[in-house]
Amino acid sequence: MADGVPQTDVSRPSALPTAHLLQRGGAPPPLIEQNSVEYLDAIEEEWNKKVDMEVDILVDGMVDLVGIASIGEKDKFRIAQESFQTESRAESMIRAANSLLSITHSMKLLLLLSDEAQIAHRRDAETKVVQEERDEAKKQVEKILDDLLRKPSDSNEQRLDGAPEASASRT
Repeated sequence: MADGVPQTDVSRPSALPTAHLLQRGGAPPPLIEQNSVEYLDAIEEEWNKKVDMEVDILVDGMVDLVGIASIGEKDKFRIAQESFQTESRAESMIRAANSLLSITHSMKLLLLLSDEAQIAHRRDAETKVVQEERDEAKKQVEKILDDLLRKPSDSNEQRLDGAPEASASRT
């Protein structure tokens, strides 16, 4: 206590170094200037790398398991060592298989969601086409009604104008 600061077991807040969360050194963050095709290609490449990595882990694990499963004279130490290696490889293969299953599930969801957007886009386009057809049909009906309503009035005017002449000529 010579320095005047009491010592306790309570933690004191202090400044922590800034961290870059969810940023890994492998892939740069997507740029805003990137167009959608380039962005989708980068995403596809990232998914392909993940799948390739997990498949490589599965293949290497199977090769190692086959290599470990050699038949021959073995002492207890060698048997225990191979048992540990087998369990270790099997666990890494299970993790890789789970990761592939997760990737498959994510891809299915992406397909379903993107398909949903495509369906909505098609529905909107179809709605627009139907509305345009409806507007055209309305215009045609209006034109036909105008023609029908004008003709009787025009013929009535002609009859009214020509009625005395027609009746006079008949008599």
